[in-house]
Amino acid sequence: MPVARFTPHLHRFFPSLPREGVRVDGVTVREVLNELDRRFPGLAGYLVDDAGAVRKHVNIFVGNALIRDRVALSDPVSETAEIFFFQALSGG
Repeated sequence: MPVARFTPHLHRFFPSLPREGVRVDGVTVREVLNELDRRFPGLAGYLVDDAGAVRKHVNIFVGNALIRDRVALSDPVSETAEIFFFQALSGG
C-alpha cells in the first residue's frame, strides 16, 4: 500500500496526520489525494485549487520523481510508492 508523507507545515493544520506517513489506497495521484481528503477533510484544499489542479506553491513527488500531470493528477502510483506533498514557504 502506498505511503503519503507531508511537510511539517501541513501537520500544523492537520495534527491528526501521522508524522510517519499515511498508508493509503490508490493507483494514481488523484486517487491517493481523494482518499486522503476523505480521511482528513479539507486536506485537498491546501494542495489543489478549485479546479482540482495542483496549486502553484505545491509540489508532489512519487518517489524521487516530480509528477508530470499537475491538472488531472493521473501519474501512476505503485503499491510500494512513497508520495511526498511539499508546500513552498514564502514571506518576508
